[in-house]
Amino acid sequence: MRLIGMLDSPYVRRVAISLDFLDVPFVHEAVSVFSTFGQFQHINPVVKAPTLVCGNGDVLMDSSLILQFVEATKTGGNSLWSRDASALQREMRCVGLALAACEKSVQIVYERNLRPKSAQYEPWMERVRGQLLAAYAALEVEVGSHAQMYAPTRSQACITTAVVWQFTQSMLAALVPITAHPAIDALATRMEATPQFMKYPPVGPGV
Repeated sequence: MRLIGMLDSPYVRRVAISLDFLDVPFVHEAVSVFSTFGQFQHINPVVKAPTLVCGNGDVLMDSSLILQFVEATKTGGNSLWSRDASALQREMRCVGLALAACEKSVQIVYERNLRPKSAQYEPWMERVRGQLLAAYAALEVEVGSHAQMYAPTRSQACITTAVVWQFTQSMLAALVPITAHPAIDALATRMEATPQFMKYPPVGPGV
């Protein structure tokens, strides 16, 4: 399998690290949706990162769907999710909040960096900022209130939270201060020190 996309994309990095934790072999190809648009378009006309090219040539998109496919077909039941229903519910809440924070972070970055200043609509930006802060506030409570659950490193909830936090801090640190999110920051610091995270550093340019 081939994973297409730059590792400064939190979605691409999430998939790469998860595949490594799952011991699923793949080849990573650092192709940018910006600087090498044409090359990416040749692989996937939709030009969406991450893209997973399967062994038969089929192209899959969306980090969550890619990981769902991999766990269902490539791991023999090996999973980064809990099998206990109540724990799984907590993990899915955690991942949902992290991905919401990721989506809002990306929206703000794109709005600031790609749209001309004269075309930026401040009421919309204020709404997105509010959603971002609400997602991180809820995620901080979730992680801080269930420290034992989020202690393992081999966990999709921990992987996603750490990847998203690194991205937000690299782009929007002034908006989302570490001091207000100590539980998330501690989790991310621990995860970033693992071999899987160190193997796939957030380098670009892709976002």
